[in-house]
Amino acid sequence: MRMLLYAGLLLMALGIASLVVPIPHSENEGIKIGDTNIGVQTSHNERVSPIVSAVLIAGGIALAIAGARTGRSRS
Repeated sequence: MRMLLYAGLLLMALGIASLVVPIPHSENEGIKIGDTNIGVQTSHNERVSPIVSAVLIAGGIALAIAGARTGRSRS
């Protein structure tokens, strides 16, 4: 099936992108008294663990190989 091949390629692309692109994360800290809000907003850029990226890439490769094999056997 071609869908496995495309899903594998998509997972590989996500795995490679997760190695490079940081994920923004922000937090609001403060107190609220009546209608007044006093606080600080902090933001962080966090990256996904390299283990997660490796699992995504390996899963993408496995799906792409499975998709290529099933597509070839049906033709």
